[in-house]
Amino acid sequence: MSLSPTAGLRHAGSLFALALDVLRMLPKRPFQAREFIQQAWFIASVTIVPTALVSIPFGAVIALQIGSLTRQLGAQSFAGAASVLAVLREASPIVTALLIAGAGGTAICADLGARKIREEIDAMRVLGIDPVHRLVVPRVLASMVVAVLLNGLVSVVGIVGGYAFNVLLQNGTPGAYLASFTTLAQISDLWAAEVKALVFGAIAAVVASYKGLTARGGPKGVGDAVNQSVVITFMLLFVTNFVMTAVYFQAVPQRG
Repeated sequence: MSLSPTAGLRHAGSLFALALDVLRMLPKRPFQAREFIQQAWFIASVTIVPTALVSIPFGAVIALQIGSLTRQLGAQSFAGAASVLAVLREASPIVTALLIAGAGGTAICADLGARKIREEIDAMRVLGIDPVHRLVVPRVLASMVVAVLLNGLVSVVGIVGGYAFNVLLQNGTPGAYLASFTTLAQISDLWAAEVKALVFGAIAAVVASYKGLTARGGPKGVGDAVNQSVVITFMLLFVTNFVMTAVYFQAVPQRG
């Protein structure tokens, strides 16, 4: 069922309001440390293995494509530098975002949606407990922390996978591949990727929480909310990635 423009704007405003509420309640005490640890462990447990498995072919495809291109251009010595640059800047935060949204975000949305249709959220409000502070904030923080850690994992696995495929399948020189790592890439690329992962994790958790808290219509409504949260998150992630990348290129001088 399609939404009217008015309903779409209303949902967008409510989503933005939830994000502001989360930001406002971050310093509020008491901090739900137990919930944060449980959610961080759960999100990590459902995303670590898929992320590592996805990172290997991702790094391999990048290495194969760049290796073939550098051979055509006669610039094999830059294969390692270009591969590392592609993995650090784009592949690692995008893979992290997709896994956080697809695995962690769906779990968050389903959990909160189930609580909503069982009227647990309404019961918390009646008891004077703010569900945003009690449930949403720990999940958003957990998603952000896990996203940053997963981004590091994707970077390492992707670079190692690219190195292996370049050396084994394309007969690349190991020494030249490793020596060219810092030719184009710089430490600011890694920091920018970590910031991207942090923002992507927050977006995925906020969208999933919003769709879960507004779910209605029984179990079918929860399933619909999960599907919608994944679609909305992916759209926001790609738009945000474009904006952050454009700002980074303008703010940080690139190596030539």
